[in-house]
Parts: sequence; C-alpha cells; structure tokens
Amino acid sequence: MNAAGYFKILADETRLRIVNVLLKHELNVGELVQVMGMSQPRISRHLKILAQAGLVEARRDGLRAFYRCVVAGPGRDFLDKTAGLFAAEAEAGRDIAAAERLVAERARAARRFFDSIAGDWNGLSREVLGGFDLASEILGRVPSCGAAADLGCGPGDLLARLRDRAGLVVGVDSSSRMLEMAAARLGADKSGFSLRIGDLSHLPLRDQEVDCAVMSMVLHHLFIPRAALDEAARVLRPGGTLVVADLDKHELEDMRSQYGDHRLGFERAELVGLLQGAGFQVRDVSEFSVNKGLRVLLCEAERSRGRADRP
Repeated sequence: MNAAGYFKILADETRLRIVNVLLKHELNVGELVQVMGMSQPRISRHLKILAQAGLVEARRDGLRAFYRCVVAGPGRDFLDKTAGLFAAEAEAGRDIAAAERLVAERARAARRFFDSIAGDWNGLSREVLGGFDLASEILGRVPSCGAAADLGCGPGDLLARLRDRAGLVVGVDSSSRMLEMAAARLGADKSGFSLRIGDLSHLPLRDQEVDCAVMSMVLHHLFIPRAALDEAARVLRPGGTLVVADLDKHELEDMRSQYGDHRLGFERAELVGLLQGAGFQVRDVSEFSVNKGLRVLLCEAERSRGRADRP
C-alpha cells in the first residue's frame, strides 16, 4: 500500500486513535474497549481494517489475541515517519492516559496476586517443575563473578546458592511479601545480599552494576517482556551473562488463573529474538520436559559489548 492508501485508512478518527494507542501499548480488544469507550464490535471492525492495511497485527496467545502496531515492513516504515503527527489529535492525550491507567492497574493486580500466593509459591512451582532441578541447571550456567542479580527472585530459592558464585547477590521482586519470605530464608546474617523491591521494567540497580543476572520463570508473567530484557541489559556489564529460564509455548489456559501467567510461554525463536533485540548474543538454548506436558527453555546469553545503551 502506498502513502495515499495509509492516509486514507487513517482519515477515520477512530482508527487514528487506535493506532496512536497501539504504538505504545499491546492490548486486547476488551482493553481497547475500556480505553476508547466504544463497543466491542466497533473496535473489532476497525482493528480488522487496520490489520488488512498492514498497520496493526495480532499476537495470538492461547484463546486470547493482543494487538499492537506492526513492528516491521512498509506499514511500520510509514508509522515511524508519521507517528509524531498523531499526538496532536484532540483525543490522543486522553487515550494514552487511559491506556497507562489500565497498564498500571494490570501491574497492581499482578503484585496483589503474587503477594496473596507467596506462601504457596514453592508448592505451585513443584506442580509445574516436578522433580526437575531447575536451580542446579541455572547455577551451572552462572560464572564466578563479583556481583550477580536474581531478577524476579520470588521467595529467594536461588539467592543463597548464587552466593557461592558471587561476592554480592542482589534479589529484586515487585512483591513485598515475596521479599519478606526471601529475607526470612536468608536468616539473620545477610552480608553479601541486597534485597530490593522494584518493577523489572524499571530495575532498582545502577547501569552495569552486576556481572551476571538470572531471570527464572519470570518473563511469562510480564506484560512487556522486552522492557525487562532491556533493563537486564542496562544493569549488566558488557560481556556479562544473562540466564533466562521460561516455558516453551503451550495451550494451558488455566495457568493464567492458577499461576498468574500473562503469556502461555514463548516459542524458542521468539525468546531468542527478544534477547537479541535487547542486545544479547545467545550462546545456548536447552530444553527440558517437566510436568503437565510442559517444556522449559533455558537460554544462556551474553550482553553485547557493542550495545548502544538507551539514555
């Protein structure tokens, strides 16, 4: 489609508003209904037109579909050249504010969920992993170093064992209850440990503060996994190691309610692509079968020495 065709599609105010929101957030139809204050059939009709025009794409995740502006191709080239014009529209600021309120409430709901199930977390993990010793597999990929971070540390299963690899171990989680449990597990002597509360998309660590980082069964809980990987790259020194363990793509919808999963895992190529996009060189990907017919992907990656850090 040429420029005239794209402009014709976006001459409709509703479609222009939808694109403006989806340039910044990935949302499902129900969430767009809340943001835009319109009926679901109306939103769905405009999404279909935008998708046919190559401006919007759907990410299928089990029974759900999440929409975003296309990330590549002619449609993306057009949006990159014209997106600055959209913010001048009368409803643009209101729509973005509504979307950001919705995303913030998502995060608050996730924190409440993990606070509520913190005491049962180890049992829930065993239901998925069974007898598979994921911690040992992760530790086998963590080099000896000055400082290591467990990003999304939960109740602290890995923290004490990481202390054998690093002089300082930083544990980060967004759930205050999880961090309380991690502190109790470490006991009275917490020398060499630093527990910090914070969102994984805005880590409470300095640039290049650690030599190694771990993200164990975390990414599928996040609304924007790439933001967390960008932050992991920021806090790692050039050449530092990131170990990521997560679920392979599956179709078990009940895991959303039982375990707080936002995504039903990642295809191997998708996970590798996310890591590469965040500035990592993937050294190895291993696959392990666990309970419920699920598989765990374990990725070892290196923070590129030539990565251009974001300001």
